[in-house]
Amino acid sequence: MSTAEGSLDAPTRHIIDWQNPEFVDPDKIDAELRRVFDVCHGCRRCFNLCDSFPRLFDLIDDSESGELETVESKDFQPVIDACTLCDMCFMVKCPYVPPHEFDLDFPHLMLRARVAEFQRGEVGFIDRKIAETDANGKLSTTFSPLANWACKKGNGLTRPVMEAVAGIDAKAELPEFNPRSLVAQAKADPLKANPDAPAHGRKAVIYATCFTNWNDAAIGEAGRRVLAHNGVETEVVHPACCGMPKLELGDLAEVTKRAKTVAAALLPYVDQGYDVVALVPSCALMMKFEWPLIVPDDPDVKRLAEATRDISEYVIELSKNEGLVEGMATLDVPVTLHIACHARAQNMGAKAAEMLRMIPETKVNVIERCSGHGGAWGIKKGTFEIGMKVGKPVVRNTAKHDPEGAGYVVSECPLAGIHIRQGVEEMDGRDTPPPAAAHPIQLIARAYGLPGA
Repeated sequence: MSTAEGSLDAPTRHIIDWQNPEFVDPDKIDAELRRVFDVCHGCRRCFNLCDSFPRLFDLIDDSESGELETVESKDFQPVIDACTLCDMCFMVKCPYVPPHEFDLDFPHLMLRARVAEFQRGEVGFIDRKIAETDANGKLSTTFSPLANWACKKGNGLTRPVMEAVAGIDAKAELPEFNPRSLVAQAKADPLKANPDAPAHGRKAVIYATCFTNWNDAAIGEAGRRVLAHNGVETEVVHPACCGMPKLELGDLAEVTKRAKTVAAALLPYVDQGYDVVALVPSCALMMKFEWPLIVPDDPDVKRLAEATRDISEYVIELSKNEGLVEGMATLDVPVTLHIACHARAQNMGAKAAEMLRMIPETKVNVIERCSGHGGAWGIKKGTFEIGMKVGKPVVRNTAKHDPEGAGYVVSECPLAGIHIRQGVEEMDGRDTPPPAAAHPIQLIARAYGLPGA
């Protein structure tokens, strides 16, 4: 019987059996890498997705036979390191994902290799400290003027030291830190839900995420004001980071701990009738899809996954079920929206684009392609330049849509937005950045004319 390429069935994923000794067995990992790499070599559809696949294909093409059999296993490491776990090969390109009998899940195989590396103690101290986003964020928010000065691109005193000690490329634009956390801001300024809104009576607990809690509270402020304006009672909480930076390192024990901590904090709200809304798509992806695969036997994690919505997804849900408050005004400047990879990986559709198209007479340029950032990968020495190269198509598209630099450049992933804006400014030599906005929910807040948006 011949094997059909592709499948009409929805892709499925297997439980990540990371506590099984065979999961980290080096011989079994090598055998699986060779099996998967051989299929990828024969297909090559993912040649332009990220840097992993060009590295793999060049490795094979430059080998003695031009086939995988003459590639040494020790040379696989650059392919593994280049994967940012964006999931785009699995979600949009690969015709051999399960239930196809070839059973390919490239991102989770790269994760498996990293779990083994982490358990062997091969992840460095600095990389582990960079992944401590809550500890870093709490400290830097406490001393935000100093932290923002030290992290500013072009600081000739601190950035060369950061590059030498922490491996953070001196040329990479870094996010600033809030003067106080989003949770503290929300507690100091509670909002009353609009009693005349169609969705009045709904309640949502906003999971702040480490980025909005420590780095860009304006995203969370816009989100809670848009929801309150549309009748939704909100609470803002941040019990712990979702663990995505730990996932990238292969530290699944810590991811498990975060999943249980966040579930324990949020489920009492769910029991009181609250929806759960995540402000950053990477965190929503972790909560909805990765956690249940990593902690499959925890019913609380599963319940939380079922209750969680991305902020853009939630606004569209309100618009379709109850309806939104009218009165959004036109944004009279160009808008470029980057659909984040981790939003696409949630398989929910381009909800941010759908949301922004509700703003009257506003033309939205939508880009569905990788920005090249990839979390900590996108700011490190040795990979920052690669990330900028991967993101060039997005940068060119953005600059073409808004040649004067007068409009908004937003992404559901705030780090991707920073990366894109830096690329555009460097390509065009612009002196003035676009009007401040990072996330599409901020543009909805501005269209409503909400204070603080």
